[in-house]
Amino acid sequence: MTRFGPAGNSQSFYDAGHKSSVEVPRWLYSIGLSAYEYQCNKGVNISKEKARQIGDEAKKYDILVSIHAPYYINFGSQEEEKLQKSKEYIYECVEVAKEMRAERIVFHPGSCAKVDRKIAFETAKKAILEVVNVVREMKVEGIFLCPETMGKKNNLGSVDEIIEICKIDEFLLPTIDFGHINAFTGGGLKTKEDFVNLLKKFIEQLGYERMRRFHSHFSRIEYTSQGEKKHWNYEDKQYEPDFEPLAEALVELKLEPVIICESKDYMSEDALVLKKIYYEILEKRM
Repeated sequence: MTRFGPAGNSQSFYDAGHKSSVEVPRWLYSIGLSAYEYQCNKGVNISKEKARQIGDEAKKYDILVSIHAPYYINFGSQEEEKLQKSKEYIYECVEVAKEMRAERIVFHPGSCAKVDRKIAFETAKKAILEVVNVVREMKVEGIFLCPETMGKKNNLGSVDEIIEICKIDEFLLPTIDFGHINAFTGGGLKTKEDFVNLLKKFIEQLGYERMRRFHSHFSRIEYTSQGEKKHWNYEDKQYEPDFEPLAEALVELKLEPVIICESKDYMSEDALVLKKIYYEILEKRM
């Protein structure tokens, strides 16, 4: 089952009178969504009790939960202190994920703005392998670490880099951010064939069974020659990519990912738009 949901809490959640993220799973279920990415972008600042409550509600309403790790993570850093702190952020997220029943932890691999890309990437691979080994010792079950494809040229996280990172261990599952990839490639995702070729590359390198339920982000993103600039909403059609060709590719390849919408303000509303498009295409193929 392909799942759709928001990155964080949309304004409409609060407009409906809700205040706590504990209320999110029930609200998402009520509007027809089935995934939720809890945001720890600015730090892992949630109590175990609250995480447990979110997890209980998510199980009750069949909401697949993922966690977005802090933006501060930089596995490409050449400073040992920053590298160690990056590792600790992941460990903190794992502890929260266990309480929240989250199945996936999304993280940015790091920056190469201040160091040669190859050196930063080798540093990142070594650090991520260490993280995987430590997390395995934490005896977690059903939790994947999900490195994300990035949209800016000075960040690690090209398609090839994410594939190579995921080859380190099956504990790693890619987060394919289609808006980021489109921005990174200067508009490389336009047709169904563009999306099919992209997804086939991941499948050929990582295997179909591993990729069948991959993690993903989708939103329209404005970009420059340096890549990603700004996230927009799905109705902002002057920006790319379109979702229809991606939906066609997913149906053709029989993939059932988790699709987290990262629209600028209306991530829940746009997640419902994406879901509608997907199921209309799926029904035509049946």
